[in-house]
Amino acid sequence: HAGRKGLLQRAADVLRAGGLIAFPTDTVYGLAAMPADRAAVARIYEVKVRNAGRPIGLLLCGTARLAEVAVVTEAARPLMRRFWPGGLTLVFQKTAAVVEEVSLGPTIGVRVPDLPLACDLIRAGGGILAVTSANRSGELSPLTAADVLEQLGDKIELLIDGGPCRGGVPSTVLDCTVWPPVVLRHGAVAESDIRAVLDRAARPSSK
Repeated sequence: HAGRKGLLQRAADVLRAGGLIAFPTDTVYGLAAMPADRAAVARIYEVKVRNAGRPIGLLLCGTARLAEVAVVTEAARPLMRRFWPGGLTLVFQKTAAVVEEVSLGPTIGVRVPDLPLACDLIRAGGGILAVTSANRSGELSPLTAADVLEQLGDKIELLIDGGPCRGGVPSTVLDCTVWPPVVLRHGAVAESDIRAVLDRAARPSSK
């Protein structure tokens, strides 16, 4: 409807102008910038008081543009089919398109959130956003717009209140640059579920 359309347009305008937006995802509230806008991404670190060596993840609204930013391993495809959209961040080798402000190291974490509003916002921003949790580093992950306001308040250009996050647990982070993949952070998707998918994929299908 018109209200949503106007909101998405406003979010896109803020992002394109180098601003930061906070919005709900399926896990926790996220803080986003355009991924190629170095100054905007650098501001995410400032606002969060975050160690600059820690990479920021990329949220996508599907896999169409994934190859632009990540070198996808074949072994990860069953995981993407099973857990995307959802609370699993996959870590791959990054491509040259990923600026140092997003990730200083050789890798990048990518995810497709399972929330229509989040996907609409990512699409409005061009299909890929640099996103991290909308909290000060070391504080609790924000589950409501009020949490974001309390922690980041006047430091960001736009806060979209989509109600409380239904997930409430940050995504599980899985390093797919090694085999077998290694869980770097336990979260929304259980390691046992990940292992089950990998085991099934590794088994030759009976003809």
